[in-house]
Amino acid sequence: MIPISRVIVDEATEQLVLQVLRAGQLAQGPMVARFEEQCRAMAGTAHAVAVNNGTTALELALQALNIGPGDEVITTPFTFAATVNAIVHSGAEVRFVDVTDDYCIDPSGIEAQINSRTKAIMPVHLYGLPADMKAISAIATRNNLSIIEDAAQSHGATIDGEPVGGYGLACFSFYATKNLSTGEGGVVTTNDDSLAERMRILRNQGMRARYVYEMPGHNYRMMDLVAALAMSQFENRPTMEAARRANADRLSKGLADVDGLVLPFEPEGRRTVWHQYTVRLLPDARVTRDEFVEQLVAKGVGCGVYYPKAAYDYDCYRNHPRIHAHECPNSERFATSVASIPVHQHLTGDEVETVISVIRETLGC
Repeated sequence: MIPISRVIVDEATEQLVLQVLRAGQLAQGPMVARFEEQCRAMAGTAHAVAVNNGTTALELALQALNIGPGDEVITTPFTFAATVNAIVHSGAEVRFVDVTDDYCIDPSGIEAQINSRTKAIMPVHLYGLPADMKAISAIATRNNLSIIEDAAQSHGATIDGEPVGGYGLACFSFYATKNLSTGEGGVVTTNDDSLAERMRILRNQGMRARYVYEMPGHNYRMMDLVAALAMSQFENRPTMEAARRANADRLSKGLADVDGLVLPFEPEGRRTVWHQYTVRLLPDARVTRDEFVEQLVAKGVGCGVYYPKAAYDYDCYRNHPRIHAHECPNSERFATSVASIPVHQHLTGDEVETVISVIRETLGC
């Protein structure tokens, strides 16, 4: 089976983990500080605040902005549940805006959903592609709204050459399948000194110093042992990104003439990091999306569906009193027609060619 993701731990990472184990500093310490510096540099921001996973990063960002009961946050329903869960658990309400054919939130639909209770926009940089942050930032400025980038899948993605992560608060995940991974882990980046300080206190049980409590907080801390897993990945990030881009280019060239298949693209100025290579099956394709996935897996090619439903199509969200579930037709259509295929940096050339040939065979080319 050619997996849709593959985790390989190199010797440099093993040595760093051993270094942490032998030092006896397993909890948050100097390795987390090194991790934060790497994240700060990646996002081009003044601050990076490490936490224990990507979901708590979103929750921490909302808390830092004092978003809670009575407030509303605008986001997209074509996303992982963590985006919605973080808003709901803050006590705020979710208001959805549909996506465009880049799978990111449609800026033209945002202002129609803004009202007196709206406090923030949470765009999702899906599959590694940044949302249209220039347009979204202009909308936020006009309406005095905060921005929280859900950048869980977009480590190193850029807009006009500038990295994502600095449009307000940005939340990255380091889950096991992400381009940069610590198994579990997260970070919030920002240029705002006061918000960064507030988040550092909140993640540490509300303490500025030991037993000096300033506010009710949480234990959102990252472990040094976890941070050590990412160090060599940061160093190898340019090589990883180049390999994913090369694989994506080969996939696009090899699949360009396949009828009924829509390939991913990069809008002008927005550079993806190819967290996923996601294709879309049109109604006139030889097989349905579900048949496509089934046949690829049967032929030894890993294939995933991200995401099988618009968020509001799950009963727990559709019937939730703080989720405004008006229909988003693109999100619903894409949820039934997209599939992601292997693009990761560990693919061999032969594996990429196998993926191409299996897809062409499945779709009758």
